[in-house]
Amino acid sequence: MSNTEVLFKPFRLKSLVLPNRIVMAPMTRSKSPDQIPNDQVAAYYRARAEGGVGLILTEGTAPEHKSATNDVNVPHFHGEESLRGWGEVVKEVKAAGGHIMPQLWHQGVVRHPGTGPYPEQRSMSPSGLAKKDKKVAEPMTDADIADVIAGFANSARYARELGFDGVELHGAHGYLIDQFVWEGTNARADKYGGSLAQRANFAADVTRAVRKEVGPDFPILLRFSQWKQQDFTAKLAQSPQELEIILKPLIEAGVDIFHCSTRRFWEPEFPELNSDMNLAGWTKKISGLPTISVGSVSLNADFISAFRQATAEVSGIERLIEMMERGDFDLIAVGRALIVNPDWANKVRAGKLNELTPYDPKSLATLV
Repeated sequence: MSNTEVLFKPFRLKSLVLPNRIVMAPMTRSKSPDQIPNDQVAAYYRARAEGGVGLILTEGTAPEHKSATNDVNVPHFHGEESLRGWGEVVKEVKAAGGHIMPQLWHQGVVRHPGTGPYPEQRSMSPSGLAKKDKKVAEPMTDADIADVIAGFANSARYARELGFDGVELHGAHGYLIDQFVWEGTNARADKYGGSLAQRANFAADVTRAVRKEVGPDFPILLRFSQWKQQDFTAKLAQSPQELEIILKPLIEAGVDIFHCSTRRFWEPEFPELNSDMNLAGWTKKISGLPTISVGSVSLNADFISAFRQATAEVSGIERLIEMMERGDFDLIAVGRALIVNPDWANKVRAGKLNELTPYDPKSLATLV
């Protein structure tokens, strides 16, 4: 297989048929006033479909729960007007021949009290901890947990009804689902706390409820990460054996694809084992399911660094091709490079990497 051909092989799973292996990573935009995605949002996603992306994962959207988000400009995935707006997004993406899934994102205790469209609502948290030994809220009750799970399930059903191609659950980066899995934010003593297996129960119950609402053929993606915004060095799993403990209940609950979020896709997850496989590689090996990798694709600085410096310059994708050719993971998510290059996929396919624009955070306000 020559050069970039591996990126442009079709991908099939259940009802999902993609023309290539390139995914648009979910990236918060805060450009939906009153939580309603407008014509500009629809045009933004259509441009990436026209640019050759195989699958678009939307920015994080608030599932049907009032304390899901801290931002009045983050789109909801519930409510008549917001869902009508998402219907127009689907229409535009499909008209361009694209495929799209919403990401459902509950911030949990990362949402500060008094923020978001419902400032009077208290923030949700498994144990009230922002990180270990830092209590900022009260633990969720059983009723709170049931309400949040129902909110995820309802919004997933809306996605299916609107004609989306699947749904992604945001279980990464220290947000609510991740807060249950991470021992730094979960000190519960019930079925949702304690051992690593029990801390995975909330994510499994969310997945199970979503599966019940969307049926067997609607793909469910789950994004997870080792690192947290509260702690870049944090790890849920210290070994492949611990990773298997986390993954097993999620597989049983109905996850179809794991989206393994890393800051740099090329970094080995367990280098002490003399393996250069990244998190997506290990997850695929352990689970047997397809995986998506992500992290600084075609850029020379990770997203954390890039927001602290002027630009992230364009870099080659030889290492990406090598890892995909040996089957480490099935799909690759591209983030910041797709913000500044809506036609990233088409340029890569045409061998025009030299025409890609570097990422400059100073220009984000003017980009569509």
